[in-house]
Formats: sequence, structure tokens, C-alpha cells
Amino acid sequence: MVAWLQILVLFLLVVLFTKPMGTYIYLIFQKQFSVPVMSTIEKGVFRICCIGEEEQNWKRYTFSLLLFNFIGICVLFLIQWTQSSLPLNPQNLPDVSWDLSLNTAISFASNTNWQAYSGEQTLSYLTQMVGLTWQNFCAAATGITAFIAFARGVTQHASEKQSTSLGNFWVDLIRVVLYLFLPLSILIAFILVSQGVIQNFSAALNVMTLEGESQILPMGPVASQEAIKMLGTNGGGFFNTNSAHPFENPTPLTNFVELLSLVLLPASLTYTFGKMARNTWHGWSLFAAMVVMSLFSIMCVYYFESQANPIFGQLPLDQSLGNMEGKEVRFGVPGSSLFASLTTSIAGGAVNSMHDSFTPLGGMVLLINMLLGEVVFGSIGMGMLSMLIFVMITVFLAGLMIGRTPEYLGKKIDGREVRYVVMFIALHSILILLGVAAVLTVFGGHPPIQNMGPHGLTEILYAYTSTAQNNGSAFAGPNFNTPWFNLSLAFIMFLGRYASIFFALAIAGSLVSKKRTPPSLGTLPTQGIIFIAVLIGIIVVIGALTFFPILVLGPFLEYGFYTKGVVF
Repeated sequence: MVAWLQILVLFLLVVLFTKPMGTYIYLIFQKQFSVPVMSTIEKGVFRICCIGEEEQNWKRYTFSLLLFNFIGICVLFLIQWTQSSLPLNPQNLPDVSWDLSLNTAISFASNTNWQAYSGEQTLSYLTQMVGLTWQNFCAAATGITAFIAFARGVTQHASEKQSTSLGNFWVDLIRVVLYLFLPLSILIAFILVSQGVIQNFSAALNVMTLEGESQILPMGPVASQEAIKMLGTNGGGFFNTNSAHPFENPTPLTNFVELLSLVLLPASLTYTFGKMARNTWHGWSLFAAMVVMSLFSIMCVYYFESQANPIFGQLPLDQSLGNMEGKEVRFGVPGSSLFASLTTSIAGGAVNSMHDSFTPLGGMVLLINMLLGEVVFGSIGMGMLSMLIFVMITVFLAGLMIGRTPEYLGKKIDGREVRYVVMFIALHSILILLGVAAVLTVFGGHPPIQNMGPHGLTEILYAYTSTAQNNGSAFAGPNFNTPWFNLSLAFIMFLGRYASIFFALAIAGSLVSKKRTPPSLGTLPTQGIIFIAVLIGIIVVIGALTFFPILVLGPFLEYGFYTKGVVF
């Protein structure tokens, strides 16, 4: 009962906050909101960085975005590679190897936050703060600016002056950081500190336990990183155990606050898009489709994890609480299932339990959340962008069925846009399946993982799915800190993020100058129950056609043995 109450309260708050937060984001990018202090800082940054406010077409916008992220990758790489000679390193941690530095730099710049290392034992405070936390802000801001640019291209109306402009990347980036991420991060950080999340520069403490043993407790500026980690759907943990660590997530209240922070902005963007399209009902329809898929995922994971684990059936264990392996007692099955389902749907990547210890079908649902394109809210900006790509497929197929040129928000969807849409969707499927195939080929069917058989395949599939979809969570069974995995996963993360943005902005650039035609009797309504059902159906069908065979070889096959009590 408490579990369902928690889910109900969470989604009720999300519904209540979606409209005001979505309106606020809309006003930020319409430049209709400013605060004197922030406005002064904004103008100062523009002046120091020599940033003008001239409009950019899709090519210049994309170039600016890629240039900014490339520089960020280089800076973060150098900080890790030379951290032993930099300040704020009380534990005297050595430099990070070049392949792990490259992997981590691309990971955090691409909003993936995949971690093939133990944070408290690998990275100094300076690297965590100046490197990772800074990229948490920039990566999240990049995602939301890409979405806003795409939305401008899709929603520009005929009554407006026709142009090829998608805005100005530098202006969008600075405004979203100053007016959105900084204020909310400070607020959330104060809440977390009040509940016991640490925030200091102390070296690790050597303390005496109640049993009389010595234990080392890692310290550090955690709360400041934790706030933007969740708010920006980043997910990289200060500690190796991420949000399962009591210094990152000490109480049920902090667990709830982190979940709300994770879903708040991605959900609000549905209303922002509705405002930009001058059709808020369309925005609410997208929101409803996401909520339906999210609730179904949560219910499935909770059901599978609340069952007893048949592998332990012969042991004298009380499994009345369900499958508690790999889960924090503080959160139990309900809190862990809710967190795991949302973090894989939203591309948050943060975890408060060990996904590798989930039941085969419970872990499969987490995989499916990502394999469907993480369109259920998704990472901030990019999730909403992915959903709009699926909307274009929906209206394209509907147009073919009624024998007329497909259109979306009054703009014709021609062959050029369809080709980019197909590239956008096919990209992640290709990266995931080729990545898994490459591992099995290079290592001769015996990759360096701890678990063999179907579970081992699932671990590899999860890793390449998580990185291609810029999620960042892991089953955490294999040792991924090897040159092969560091470099191959870095390549997957880079293409999964930036090739997607390129295709999306190319679509926006093609649509931005098209005139809007009024709807007719043959136009598919983009709101209402029928539209929601068709949209969800197309998302599920495309995902099933692409990934069902490998799911059969992984989670489904493991489940067949799992129910018989056989372990690989």
C-alpha cells in the first residue's frame, strides 16, 4: 500500500508541476523572463565570451553545439589525465589512464555518465567538481537546447516571418543554465544537505565501528553534484554505489526528492512544446502517452521483483519481502523498483540498487525501457526530441494509410525529413546490435565477463544499450575498465548522442522554412485517446521488431532456466 501511495504522490506532483515549470521554460527561451541580477550576469558572460545574439540556421547551430561539446571533452580529458598535479586532491590520487579519461570525458559530455571506475577511489575533488559537475550542467543544457532548436523548426507558423533560424545556441545555453539549472540545483542541494548528504572538502576519515574495527569513510562535495546529477538526468555517482550510498541518498525523503528531480524537467518539456506549437492539448497528449508507458513499466518491475527468487528456494531464507538481493533495506523492493524503472525510462542513469541482481524479467523491463528509445520522458531534451521523432513516424504512416501527404503541425513531411527520421531511429539499433556482435566476435564468444550464458549476454546488451541511448546505468557484472570497452563504449556514446542531434537538427532545418497549412478532414489529430494509442503502438512495434530476437536469447532464455532454479 505504501508503495502505491509513493507512486501516486510522485506522479500527482509531476502533473501539478508540469504546467508551471513548462511555462517557465517556455518564457526563458522566449526571452520573456529575466531577473535583474541574472540579467546582469548574462550580459557579462556575453561580453566576456564575445557572444552576439544573431540568429543561426541549423548548420551554424549544430556546429556551435558540437564545437562547445568537443572543447568540453578535451578539457575534461586533460583534467583527469593530470589530476595528480592539480589541487583539491587530499587523497593524492594518481592520474587516470588515457583510455579511461577519454571514456569518462565523452561519457559526461554526452549526458551518459557511464562510469567504469569507482568515483571515490579514482577521481579527485577538483576532477569531480570542475570536471564532472561542470559537464553535468553543460551536457543537460546541450540536450535541452537541441530540443528547443528542433521545436522551433517544427512549430514556426506561417504568420511569422519565414526564415531559416533556429535561434542562437550560445544564448540558449547560457539562459538555461542561469535561469533553470542553477536556481533549482541550489534549492535541491540544500534539501539534500538537510537530510544528511555530505558536502565538504575533508580527506577520507578513519573511524572506529561499533564492532571495534577500523573503517575508512570517503568524504567530498557530494550534495552539489547530486543535485544537478538528478535534475539534469545525468546519473554519474560521486561514489561507486551511486544513489544506494547513504552519503548520496540517506533517507526515503531524499530518495523521493531525487526521483521528483529526475522526472520534473523532462515531463515539463511536454507542456513547453505544446506552448510553442500553440496546441497545449498536443503537449498533454504526449505527456499522457509517457505516463501510461511509465506506469506500465513500474508495475511490471514491481511485480517481478516482489516475487520470491526461486534460485534461493532451497535455502532457509524468508523471501516474503520479494527479491531483496542487491537492494537497499532502506528502500526495499518498492523504492528500488520505482527508481530503477524511472532511471532507465528517463535516461537518468542513477541507481539505488544493483540492476544485475534483478530477476530476469525485471531486468528485461529495464532493458526495454532503454531499447524503446527512452521516449518515456527520456533524458532532458533528448527524450522529448526522440518522442517527437516517433510522432513524425506516426503521422507519416497515418498519411500513407489515408492516401495523402503526411503533415505534422501543418507542415508537410516529405522524403527528406523521412530519411533523417529513419536515420535517427536506425542509428541506436545499429550501434547496440553491432556493439554486442563486435564483443562476441572479438573475444570469440568468450568475453571477459563474470557470468556466462544468457545472463552474460544480457549484461553486454545492457552495457551497449545504456551507452548508445546515453543512459549510463549498468548491470555492473563485467569489468568494463579495459581498453577495449573504454574505447568501444566511448565511440558508441559519442555517435549515440551527437549523430542523433545532427539528424534531429537537420529535420528542423528542413521544416523551419516550410509554410504551415491549415488542418483538413484528412489530417490526423495529434491529441486524444486514438492518437495516444497509435503512438504507443508504433513505439512498441518498432522496438519489438528490432530487438525481440536478442531479448529471447538473453532475459527470456535465462528466465526459462531461472524458474527451474538453474544458475549459469
